Amino acid sequence: MKKKIGVVLSGCGVYDGSEIHEAVFTLLAIDRHGAEALCMAPDAEFPVVNHLTGEAAGVTRNALVEGARIARGKIRDIAGVTAGELDAVVFPGGFGAAKNLCDFAVKGAAAQVFPEVARLLKEMVALHKPIGAICIAPALVAAALGREYAPQLTIGTDEGTAAAINQTGSCHVNCPVTEYVLDEKNKIVSTPAYMLAGRISEAYEGIDRAVKAVIQLC
Repeated sequence: MKKKIGVVLSGCGVYDGSEIHEAVFTLLAIDRHGAEALCMAPDAEFPVVNHLTGEAAGVTRNALVEGARIARGKIRDIAGVTAGELDAVVFPGGFGAAKNLCDFAVKGAAAQVFPEVARLLKEMVALHKPIGAICIAPALVAAALGREYAPQLTIGTDEGTAAAINQTGSCHVNCPVTEYVLDEKNKIVSTPAYMLAGRISEAYEGIDRAVKAVIQLC
């Protein structure tokens, strides 16, 4: 039976949701390495950014509805997903991971995590099931699990973000874009992707390796 890997989306688009390349590469890697993806997102409204100008659009969109664009309609409300259904879970990056799934983008180490996201993360780690985090998403994992589990994580090499992650009780580890960091104790795999990537192929290489490592931990 194929391993079932949850993929938590935060919308659709790098500035206000899931980074589309990272989300698609995650889904591709899950399939390439013989597992099955289960996409999910919060059924909640979040502010929209105009991706052409980078400015706030002054409206909101539903992360579940927007995530359905990436998932081709096959997506569930995260509130209805439990760790018991999954063999592992992966969080693609994009600013939605740091603005919608938590508020790390605003509060840094004092960030609060969206309740259903925090619940699922804590269920996964309590059951010793693997967690993958891509790009800025390790900051979300740090905010949810740092004080209790002190995970080792990477967002690449950015000193300011790394310092904030360390302040949560987590331990940041510098990492090249095409590699990943493995926290063996907590079964957490993280990779920098577009925190460092200058080319789309670099982001893909790191994500593919990280997702493969997540599946091997199952």
